[in-house]
Amino acid sequence: MPKRISPVALETLKEALAKIYWYKKELKRFMTASLGQTNLLSVANWEDDYKIKIVSDIIEYLASDQDKYLAHLERLIHDVCEIKTFAHLEKLEDGETRAKAARQAVQSLKVIFEGHESIIKSEKETAKLREESARERNSAMAFQSKLEGLKNTYTAPAMSKDDPQQRGRDLEELMYNIFNLFDLDAKASFSLKGEQIDGAFSLDGTDYLFESKWHQRPVSRADMDAFSAKVTRKLENTLGLFLSINGFSQDGIDIYSNVRASFILMTGADLMAVVDGRIDFLAMLVRKRRHASQTGKVLLEVSEF
Repeated sequence: MPKRISPVALETLKEALAKIYWYKKELKRFMTASLGQTNLLSVANWEDDYKIKIVSDIIEYLASDQDKYLAHLERLIHDVCEIKTFAHLEKLEDGETRAKAARQAVQSLKVIFEGHESIIKSEKETAKLREESARERNSAMAFQSKLEGLKNTYTAPAMSKDDPQQRGRDLEELMYNIFNLFDLDAKASFSLKGEQIDGAFSLDGTDYLFESKWHQRPVSRADMDAFSAKVTRKLENTLGLFLSINGFSQDGIDIYSNVRASFILMTGADLMAVVDGRIDFLAMLVRKRRHASQTGKVLLEVSEF
């Protein structure tokens, strides 16, 4: 917003204020209602001075500190410009002439103030765009920082420790944090009667069950069979995402690529591409699912995209 109202606009405001009311008490009532502060009117001598001197003293006082009183001046200008009828002047002696002069003064102020408002609007829109851009940059920086933290967790030596159970729990926690980072409706691991579910999330109206393995060798077909059974026991619109850091056995991939599978596969290389920022996690899931729908193949690695 401009820090100053131009001297021309201030002089036009003074002239309009002096002409819109004939009686000082009516002018004082109007300015009190507009400014909302009677103490601002006390800078003028309402008893002895003429209207033009009164409004000049008040406007000059406000204009002397526009950092503080800019909003007061703008509100006063706006309220003067809003006056539509001058019947209170027309009924006076020589009323038509007085009303015409007031109408012209208000119109002159409108012309100047409309230009001022357009500048304010333009600068407000520019400021808004700057704020939105700053928020987006900050949001992107915060997202990137969190993603970098997940990458450090995944690549830390502690994540590949010899204890397979602890390694599995660490991987579940890592994936849960990834789901949340990408605004998926994530659920941590939970148990149902007779089976363990590593996690779940929702995407585009579809519920996904999640399974993760960090074995030293590729996941076997038997493990894929077990996960398939978990998924197919759920509602029809449920799919599965099976993550194996060290991949899957070829016979398992071939079998489930030749039937109507209920899950898609993800490898450690895919996970690294996500935490490395080379691909958006949601975009990867959508691409994998689309590929499975079109070809029947349950595994499409990021390196094949």
